Amino acid sequence: MYRFQLLLGVGTLIEFYFKLIICITIPEEPDDFYQSFEKHCQSLPQLTSFVGEKLCRSRLGLSEVMTIVIAFHGSGYRTFKEFYTLQVLPHWKKAFPQLVSYNRFVELMPWSMMLLCCFLQTCKGEITGISFIDSTPIEVCHPCPSKSHQVFKGLVGWGKNSVGWHYGFKLHLIINDRGELLAFKLTPANTDDRKPVPDLTKDLIGKLFGDRGYISQELFEKLALRYLLWFDRGA
Repeated sequence: MYRFQLLLGVGTLIEFYFKLIICITIPEEPDDFYQSFEKHCQSLPQLTSFVGEKLCRSRLGLSEVMTIVIAFHGSGYRTFKEFYTLQVLPHWKKAFPQLVSYNRFVELMPWSMMLLCCFLQTCKGEITGISFIDSTPIEVCHPCPSKSHQVFKGLVGWGKNSVGWHYGFKLHLIINDRGELLAFKLTPANTDDRKPVPDLTKDLIGKLFGDRGYISQELFEKLALRYLLWFDRGA
């Protein structure tokens, strides 16, 4: 049961990262990245699917795992199981000759997370001098069973927006005027929107646009010292 819950938890984070990447990548890029960094990545500690488990060799490469899951988020399928069993297995055998069963693929997914984090850093866009910041909630479970939630215990919190209460994380994003990702950070849902701004904007210059939730004289002054001008989108 613990293994199943942990796989679901890791799957939530994997889904978050892949949703970021799906907008800024093409299918060939994960494989190119993995080929370039394969030796280095293999020397780094991997995220295990549960305590004490070691990654077993698989005929399906991790770059292929990354590519398939990225493709899922642009496929229109509601669940990954439907996508893998109805689309990938029957129709993608030519592109992925070494496909594994659905259950085996789910076991491989957590091992791609470290690679995914590294890959995402290579997908960031160019700093153009015009940037936009905003945040969005990422629920880890329905509010009702939140007290019994164990997978992300100590890492998540309660947050509230115009839609209502939610239990989970808050994703903070900065993009440029081309829609390219510049910076991001994942925090508990109860984190003040203004708190991660100094760290997220440390490399930015020019103008930064955000909503009224970021209004703070102290924040304005900190950004001004780095020649970053703040503009309220609601003004």
